[in-house]
Order: sequence, then C-alpha cells, then structure tokens
Amino acid sequence: MVQGVKISLFGNLILFLVKATALPFVNSLAILSDLGISCVALAISIILYYSIKLADKPADPFHNYGYSKVENVCEAMEGVVLIGIILAISVQAAMNFIHPKHTNMPWVGFICSIISVVINFIGAFYILGLAKKSSSPAIHAEGLHYRLEGFISLAIGISFIISIILRLNGLNKIDAFVDPVATLLVSFMLIFPSFNLARSAFFKLLDASIEESSKMEVIKLLGKYSHKYCDFRDLKSRSAGRKKFVELKLILPEDIPFKEGHALAIALEKDISRNISESEIMIKVEPCGKDCHYIQKNQRCPYL
Repeated sequence: MVQGVKISLFGNLILFLVKATALPFVNSLAILSDLGISCVALAISIILYYSIKLADKPADPFHNYGYSKVENVCEAMEGVVLIGIILAISVQAAMNFIHPKHTNMPWVGFICSIISVVINFIGAFYILGLAKKSSSPAIHAEGLHYRLEGFISLAIGISFIISIILRLNGLNKIDAFVDPVATLLVSFMLIFPSFNLARSAFFKLLDASIEESSKMEVIKLLGKYSHKYCDFRDLKSRSAGRKKFVELKLILPEDIPFKEGHALAIALEKDISRNISESEIMIKVEPCGKDCHYIQKNQRCPYL
C-alpha cells in the first residue's frame, strides 16, 4: 500500500510541474485553480505517505486501539482544504467577470490539460484498485481525487478548444468570458465531492458504525451459529481508518461448560475476522437470565 502512495506522490508531482510550467505562458485562472488543486493533492500525498506508515503501527499503552484514525484525519484535511480553494477561486472568477481578461496561448493550456487528463485517469484506475484491496479510506479518497481532477482537467481542456475556435472566428469579446466560466465549472464540480469527503471523514472520527454490508455479514455469520446460543445483544461497531471494530454479547445457557462457551466465542470471532477484512472482534459470553419462554413453559433448553 505504501508503494501505491509513492505512485500517487510521483503522479501529483508531475501534475504540479506540468501546470506550474504552463501557467506563465497561458495566464489562465482555470489553470491556476487546477494548479491549486494539484498543490493540495501533492501536500496530501506527502501527509498520506506518513499517515499510512503511522496507521500500520501496532497498538501501544498510549493508543490502545492503534493509530488507524490518522487516515480519517487525512481525509478530513483534504476535504476542508479543497473547500477553501473552491471559495477562493470562485471569488476570483466572479472578479474576472467584472474585469474580463484574455488568456494567452490557449493551445499550451490545451496540451497541459490533455497531459493532466491522461495522468489522472491512469492514476485513478491504479489507486482505486489498490483502495479496494486494502480497504483504506485515505487511499480511496486519493483515488477519487485523481478521478475528479481528471474530469476537471478535461473540462478545462474543452474550454481551451472553445477559446481557440472563438478567436479563429474573431469573437474575442466572448472569448474573455470563457476562462472565468471554466473556473466556476471547476468549482461546481469540486464542491459536492469535497463536502461529502469532509463530512464522511468527520463522522468516522466520531466513531461512526461500519458500513451496512459489513453489518449484514456479521448478522449472517451470527445466524450460522444460531443453533448454539440463546441470543445476542448489544451489537456495536465502529470504524477507524481501514480498521473495523465489532463487539457483542453472546447469551448462552447457564449450565453450559465455560470451555465450550469460550470455544464458541473464539470460533465466531475467527469466522467474522475472515469475512471482514482489517477487523477486530470482541465477543463477551454471558449466561441467560432464565426468563425465556422455554423456562416459563417448563420445557428443556434446546441449546444444551
């Protein structure tokens, strides 16, 4: 997984250099906004590299549940910084509507955008594939960022094509508004994914439950062992980075041997861990309160 972060870091560095080189020639607000996004991506990639290494550290006396939440912190940072960039470039785009400016050498901007599109989509394909295998929210956020940045660069590239066509037809006054329109389009494309990214990360920092599919997997596995226990209670879960924590109480007949009850809990814990990646399972065994309908009807307990 660290290898994937290195690839992401290298890709973001190339994107930053390409856009930084093109900006003085083109003098485009859209390219500037795209460069700002790449600056954030580059900074986050560096932070992500160290975050992944920290998240892999085992639990210690000061951090009993490990360091997995650092990945969620990285997610939240990326979302918040992107929202800040969106607000800044939107204000500048509005100013450019009032005082329109022509871009220079739009064909340079177009070439820059096409290079960015290719790098971003190849990077997104690789990183999202890695995120699926590792279940890392930070890696997944990085892959989504790559894909979104690819669409943004594509939109900017199209705006340069429009600019070239308008200039060839002598429509220079209209051409002056293409760049701020493209910039506002970039802002619109970024605002909802950035907000959702930040919101999702903050909820995870508040010990949000694991995703619904993993919950259903736990219920399914509990059903597999249902002939061996009376009931289960207090099923709780939380996620921290790519780690998932699940705990529950297993209610067993009062007269069942301790070793047998413990063996059942261990078998169930191992089964859940095998089916839910990066999970830690804690099952507490409790005796029944002898208040079930079998006792009330003077019937023999079927779980003994």
